[in-house]
Amino acid sequence: MNSLPVSTAIEGFLLECSARRLSPNIIIFYKAILAKLIRFMPGDPSIAEITKIQLETFLSSLVTLSNKSLLGHHATLSALWRWAERERLVERNIVRDIPAPRPEDRVINPFTQAEIKSMLAAVEKSAFYTRPGQHPMQHTTPGAQRNRAMLYVLLDTGLRASELCGLLIRDLDMKTHTLIVHNGKGNKERQIPFSDNTAKVVWRYLAERKTETVDVPLFPSLATGHELDARDLYHLIARIAARAGVADAHPHRFRHTFAIQFLRNHGDVYTLQRILGHSTLEMVRRYLAIAQTDIEAAHRLASPVANWRL
Repeated sequence: MNSLPVSTAIEGFLLECSARRLSPNIIIFYKAILAKLIRFMPGDPSIAEITKIQLETFLSSLVTLSNKSLLGHHATLSALWRWAERERLVERNIVRDIPAPRPEDRVINPFTQAEIKSMLAAVEKSAFYTRPGQHPMQHTTPGAQRNRAMLYVLLDTGLRASELCGLLIRDLDMKTHTLIVHNGKGNKERQIPFSDNTAKVVWRYLAERKTETVDVPLFPSLATGHELDARDLYHLIARIAARAGVADAHPHRFRHTFAIQFLRNHGDVYTLQRILGHSTLEMVRRYLAIAQTDIEAAHRLASPVANWRL
């Protein structure tokens, strides 16, 4: 059995990930986590010498992470050790002996219709500010048409932040009102429809942009013209929401809102699963439970038996 330093083993593992054409986002995710492991292990020991206790200590040291983030670290270590076992760099995958953390059930809190309307109204204008001797004023925000189109697409398709940022103009079909989406969690593609209203907003944005090529980001960074970073999208939405007086706004909340409204409006769970790109129905069932609660509440209000006091 070969005895490679863990840093060298990680290089080999990442090369295989690239050869398998894993999503660039997944590879970046692996790199960031495994860089932490290298920093944690003094002296760059052989991967074969690393023990289960050392890996448990590494995971235990990540005290600021949520269980969901910790689960991602555990899965990354497991992927590395599975590869090392196949390559005969270790005798066995010791990560199997470390229980995976159970992610928290986060509260799903969709936007209300009023919150969405407030954010759309806040897209064009900055927050009020004052200058000495002048009345409070606002200015037009840069990229207002782009930002409005992004909010419409997020709400109308349920895209993940990374998927929205990765869209190219060629992924957009204005004739059929569909998007070709490259899954941020792998290389799978899926086709997602969008509404006439969203098509109008996107058309207006692209008409003003007047790009001559289709192999460029649909929603580029205003600063660089390159693909918008997901973190910048988070900050952008937070700023718009702050101006609108909406709390806890982020891209994934648009995804939750789309899913729950889809079910409230009689969409079926299997179509929703395909649109969202989920491999299982587990998350869709959580959305369905919320939508079902709405139905039960509406029935209590509207039931003739209850209202007529029969």
